[in-house]
Amino acid sequence: MELRSYQWEVIMPALEGKNIIIWLPTGAGKTRAAAYVAKRHLETVDKAKVVVLVNRVHLVTQHYEEFRRMLDGRWAIRTLSGDMESRPGFGHEAQRNDLLICTAELLQMALTSREEEEHVELNAFSLLVVDECHHTHKDTVYNIILSRYLEHKFQRTQPLPQVLGLTASLGTGRATTLDGAIEHILQLCANLDTWRIMSPQTSRPQLQEHSCQPCKQYNLCQRRSQDPFGDMLKKLMEQIHDNLEMPELKQDFGTQTYEQQVVELSQTAAEAGHLQRRIYALHLRRYNDALLIHDTVRAVDALAALQSFYDCERATKTQILHAERWLLALFDVHKNELTRLAAHGPENPKLETLEQILQEQFGSPGNPRGIIFTCTRQSAHSLLLWLQQQPNLQTVDIRPQLLIGAGNSSQNARMTQRDQQDVIHKFRDGNLNLLVATSVAEEGLDIPQCNVIVRYGLLTNEISMVQARGRARANQSVYSFVAIQGSREVRRELVNEALEALMERAVAAVQEMDQTEYEAKIRDLQRAAMVRRAIKAAQQESQRQQFLAEQVQLLCINCMVAVGHGSDLRKVEGAHHVNVNPNFSIYYNVSKKPVVIDRVFKDWMPGGVVSCKNCGEPWGLQMIYKSVKLPALKVRTMLLETPRGRILAKKWSRVPFPVPDLDYVQDCTRDLSDLSLD
Repeated sequence: MELRSYQWEVIMPALEGKNIIIWLPTGAGKTRAAAYVAKRHLETVDKAKVVVLVNRVHLVTQHYEEFRRMLDGRWAIRTLSGDMESRPGFGHEAQRNDLLICTAELLQMALTSREEEEHVELNAFSLLVVDECHHTHKDTVYNIILSRYLEHKFQRTQPLPQVLGLTASLGTGRATTLDGAIEHILQLCANLDTWRIMSPQTSRPQLQEHSCQPCKQYNLCQRRSQDPFGDMLKKLMEQIHDNLEMPELKQDFGTQTYEQQVVELSQTAAEAGHLQRRIYALHLRRYNDALLIHDTVRAVDALAALQSFYDCERATKTQILHAERWLLALFDVHKNELTRLAAHGPENPKLETLEQILQEQFGSPGNPRGIIFTCTRQSAHSLLLWLQQQPNLQTVDIRPQLLIGAGNSSQNARMTQRDQQDVIHKFRDGNLNLLVATSVAEEGLDIPQCNVIVRYGLLTNEISMVQARGRARANQSVYSFVAIQGSREVRRELVNEALEALMERAVAAVQEMDQTEYEAKIRDLQRAAMVRRAIKAAQQESQRQQFLAEQVQLLCINCMVAVGHGSDLRKVEGAHHVNVNPNFSIYYNVSKKPVVIDRVFKDWMPGGVVSCKNCGEPWGLQMIYKSVKLPALKVRTMLLETPRGRILAKKWSRVPFPVPDLDYVQDCTRDLSDLSLD
């Protein structure tokens, strides 16, 4: 497999063993260039071992195909994504194979694992390829792994793996000035210990020949002239506000700022012990979600989401709180009127605009293939339903399907990782010709025939814009931005275009720096980052030691009944928090239907949903760990009563008391009084 001249140009320092970032446009062959570097590395480095890190599960399979073709069966390749099947430990796989392709999360778990078969050291690898390396910042898993690399570097641990980063867009890190953007690029280079950012200079003309940019068009529309359904939702929200009796709250319904306000209100109300106020805030958020859905898709979709929420509330909650009963009654009283307004209200102008684009692109000769990018899984589901039901699109050859994340969702059926792979395969083969996708499809998805990209009402950064645009790989492709004229989304897209140009100037400035000055700057940034991490780790450890675990009571977030103490908790696999006190069982119910998780775990499997016996609030799930049933709790479902007041923690890692790891023999046999271990 021959490389093009611009690919040769950018990989030359990597062939000499230097750490570089390959910066090439989407579709220009970064993965092929990296695969060639891996091949030469395996040929020339003694005891070479390569790991390729990706940030999306579906990219594991895609990269495997590229690396397999390049390596031509001469080396053992293994893909690991942690979802499909039980497997030998990561460390075992690293020993047996020459090249691993895996999600970054799996490598991080292996680096921190105490199990011999699972554990691996970073210096077990001689080449580390980081796909979409612009994510190596702050507390991302990429940066956690590379932080470990930098610790080894400053401790002079040898050998260290060579690092090869790949990206189409380094971004500006929210900077709006050239100096700020340069500082962001330099920090990224420091995080990846980069010798140089490589992009074509002498072979730029050939790159431009092989890198086709889609034709961008702004398809803008006006807001609804009348909105009886939206007005009705706002009136109901006003009634809830009247009950709240907090006139200082802003009522800018249907905005992200309003959502932020009610989320903060629900937290402060919980910590202050205002049960009813917290319930009002939670329901106001659901009404606000409905308004946002209504703005994005149809009124019927917004109503369906609200109906689904209230159906779930009615099915799970015991309705011991007055606010819960009143809010359920409020919705029930107005449900029929909302249904009538949703069915007969005006069409969403953005959907009318989208329909025109699809008729134009898919009604023309050829075999168009496209992706509609939308913000949430909810809107993706709604758009697919609209595509399937819209009468004017039934005469056009559109074969659509979802491509959304595999994470859990309370409102929508999620896609398993197998589903994702199946959809991508069908789209690549042409059995499907239109994907309705969230950001899961923005990065790395390589479909050469894709020629229509629609960004539907999105408010994102310049990296997302560049990545989504890059999914259009075919000649004469179209990239359409659909939004309301004069909206925040339009303003942001225009800013993104300016930031993309700013990023290019910043990268050029970094590339032109004197090498000695550059390397000194990188060392300074690396030392400063290590100091920051050490300070942060010390602060987190201090946070965990504020109180003794037995001094902290656990309260149900909804009804605030005391159900246990911090000393009842144990950590499983360093992440899941379970209550091992046998007396805890009197406080919760377990659903008969088990929770579905699209992964196979080594030592445990999911049981049913765990919920408060008093009020019905879901707390988490039952974890069947080595045949022992343990309730695993979500941190946000527990209010922590400390000697200094109540706290609602956002993560278990931030609770103000230590939680030890589970000792299976000691912790899981407390209630087995007849069990003899002699």
